[in-house]
Amino acid sequence: MTASARADALPQGDSKRDAVETMFDRIAPRYDRMNRLISLGQDARWRRRLVGALGLAPGARVLDLGCGTGDLCRELARAGYQPLGADRSAGMLAAARTAQPLVRADAAALPVADASLDGIVSAFVLRNVVDLPAVLAAGARALRRGGRLAVLDAAVPEQAVFRLGNAVWFRGAVPLLGRVLGRDAAAYRYLPRSMTYLPAPGVLADQLGTAGFVAVKRSTMTGGSVQLLVGTRA
Repeated sequence: MTASARADALPQGDSKRDAVETMFDRIAPRYDRMNRLISLGQDARWRRRLVGALGLAPGARVLDLGCGTGDLCRELARAGYQPLGADRSAGMLAAARTAQPLVRADAAALPVADASLDGIVSAFVLRNVVDLPAVLAAGARALRRGGRLAVLDAAVPEQAVFRLGNAVWFRGAVPLLGRVLGRDAAAYRYLPRSMTYLPAPGVLADQLGTAGFVAVKRSTMTGGSVQLLVGTRA
């Protein structure tokens, strides 16, 4: 394997865990600004739709898994929920802008009691974990029966014209913007390529079912570039 190929190879296992944590620690100070730019300002709308999909009663206790700088925690609080944020990246937690309680934790080993949560949300986290089935199982353990899971992540559009636009933006423009404005070329090359980690939609739905979720529904936004999956704890 050439040096170039090694540099482009996506990390796996413990190497992935360490690389992702280090990367998010590094980009935390500029993370929010770059999110607005990369999403063309759509990220707030995506979060509102995610929180709206929960359908829980006011006061419900909801965990934001991979909370980053706290955007989704703030949206949960505005919706009348009691948010708790968890993230593995100490840098992200240090940069968080929320009054809600936050904890540093691994997504596969949540520091909450069994059946203690009413809901779990996450935004663009699934492709960054090492063992997705283990993370889904940990979420199912933490949720009460009838609790709700709602997750956002990137997707590949089905229609050719949107698929082309998605490729031009995320594989071409985003790395360039990351290098110039985010001052971290490596991180913003990784983010589009990390789509490789995500299972196909049908496989992901099956994994949710295996973990203990029923009535799993998938919808897409922004031309199919973003997917929302919602399920109920059986």
